[in-house]
Amino acid sequence: MARFLALILAATLVVAGCDTTSTGGATGGKQYRISSHSTSKIQYRVLDSVNALRQASGAVPLQMNAQLNAAAATHARDMSIQNRPWHFGSDGSSPIQRVQRVGYQGRFLGEAISETYETEMQTLEAWLAQEDTKRVLMDPEAQEMGIAWFQEKSGKIWWTLVTGSPTAGPQVQG
Repeated sequence: MARFLALILAATLVVAGCDTTSTGGATGGKQYRISSHSTSKIQYRVLDSVNALRQASGAVPLQMNAQLNAAAATHARDMSIQNRPWHFGSDGSSPIQRVQRVGYQGRFLGEAISETYETEMQTLEAWLAQEDTKRVLMDPEAQEMGIAWFQEKSGKIWWTLVTGSPTAGPQVQG
């Protein structure tokens, strides 16, 4: 029942806070377009949805972290340049190196990535359906999160979500 209520809450957040547009795409269907002024709304919509799910499972809520957002944004754009969804940068960097480069002093815990034309909530739903990415979102050690995306002119969106813990410790990839 708690999971059902968390999913209802997540769906409600999507409907309540939409600040995007849908236009006819090359395939004739609707295309999800993210407006340039909706960054923080989308980031907090995802954070609130993840936290509702974490609360239902007994995990501590995550806090948004600007440095993790920066690391996620760098990687989302870089995946677009490479034209492939994977965890390594075009310079060979790992997620750990990317969070260190932006000055994150905490411990990197995990990264979820996606290449899609879907909304942030559809992407979150897909991440929750896969055990490896669900572990990143629901990691009981995680206390902070960053999320960003890069949308190409074609409408394709490259999503990156990074989790960490402000507690210094050995950097371990999740």
